[in-house]
Amino acid sequence: MRHYDKELKEAILTCVEGFWKTNSRNPNAQEVSDIINKPKTTVYRYVLKMAEEGVLNYSKDDGISTSQTDKMNTDEILVALVGSITCGPLSFAEENITEYFKLPASLFGRGEFFALKASGDSMINAGINNEDIVLVRKQNTAEEGQIIVALVNDETTLKRFYRDNKNKRFILHPENEKYDDIIAYDLVIQGVVTNVIKVVS
Repeated sequence: MRHYDKELKEAILTCVEGFWKTNSRNPNAQEVSDIINKPKTTVYRYVLKMAEEGVLNYSKDDGISTSQTDKMNTDEILVALVGSITCGPLSFAEENITEYFKLPASLFGRGEFFALKASGDSMINAGINNEDIVLVRKQNTAEEGQIIVALVNDETTLKRFYRDNKNKRFILHPENEKYDDIIAYDLVIQGVVTNVIKVVS
């Protein structure tokens, strides 16, 4: 009969719960392996055993969880505020994250999100004012008419997205008649706006 070390079980359990509190998601076996410095095959074997015993939950799609993290997982999402939309290229490096905050998943949904502080008045007719916090779902595709975070010529902008297929270009439309459309022949979609959190001055 194969022996399972009690201390290693406790280390895996602590790691899984600590990982969720830091990252607001479940870890996989490789991530647990890296944190506790044990071979992935060993971690995987222990996870399967602990799942069999009812100590952990494991699935290929959802990762490793406990009853405690499963409950938390239904309640909140962790969002990083990565600065202002007008401050140049977006980077998700840790040094560019100014703070983290939690939002109720029941209101904002699930997925990978980041947040930006809006700067300027180019989107006021869409209800996005200066200093508002814009919640963005991280993705690299968008539908016509969605408001996106776009990287164009090493600068980011927040605009409504349209395709001009006839002329093989993109149109980034400001929601303020004072400003002209931005015409781009190449851009990178970094996310789609899902919510605006109003800042009360």
